[in-house]
Amino acid sequence: MTKSNISNRIVVLDTETTGLSTREGHRIIEIGCVELINRRLTGKRFHAYLNPERKIDDGATAVHGISNEFLDDKPFFKQISAEFIAFIKNAELVIHNAPFDVGFINNEFSRLDNHTETIADFCLVFDTLVYARKKHPGQRNSLDALCKRYGIDNSHRELHGALLDAEILAEVFLLMTGGQSSLIDDAPAKVKPVVASLNTPRSTANRPALSVVRCNEEELSAHQISLDTIESCLWNQ
Repeated sequence: MTKSNISNRIVVLDTETTGLSTREGHRIIEIGCVELINRRLTGKRFHAYLNPERKIDDGATAVHGISNEFLDDKPFFKQISAEFIAFIKNAELVIHNAPFDVGFINNEFSRLDNHTETIADFCLVFDTLVYARKKHPGQRNSLDALCKRYGIDNSHRELHGALLDAEILAEVFLLMTGGQSSLIDDAPAKVKPVVASLNTPRSTANRPALSVVRCNEEELSAHQISLDTIESCLWNQ
């Protein structure tokens, strides 16, 4: 899959699993995805809990809080695979520590009947962990650390969850790669255009004096934090 085959559609993805390694037979138990088009969240999501057909490691349960009993009546990966593939196909996937999630997804693909494709056959992958390490060398670049660095409130993230982490990662990705973090409901208001005739002189007579409103220290600090998230920002030079 090459960039020319990818649209302006991005899917931010996260998974939860029964353990750390597919070589030990571990499986995916949750997939969460959110869609962005032109760097704006659309509100479209893919989310599924899955029956892994095996027990979850105690260490993994401590991270995500998902129990074996909770997954007993959930679908198998093969039952949601077509819908999942349709959601991510021809999108650029944004994943934190991508080799982990991609490895588990490809492992699930390999278990499907007559399925020979991998993620690389129909998606590009952008690894936010690799990008963060280049952008912030020598610093902690976990999702929690990035939330703190970019001022994203993740206080509701007591445990890991695929959909919640995908939503948080979308905010981190937008701020880390350019500072644009418009949400679904933040579409710009329509502004009535003002048309001025080139033949009409601009008179300054009878204009009211303009008042100057200055920023306070808190507003200036917030503005500087926003500028610091933008690469090669001219205001900081």
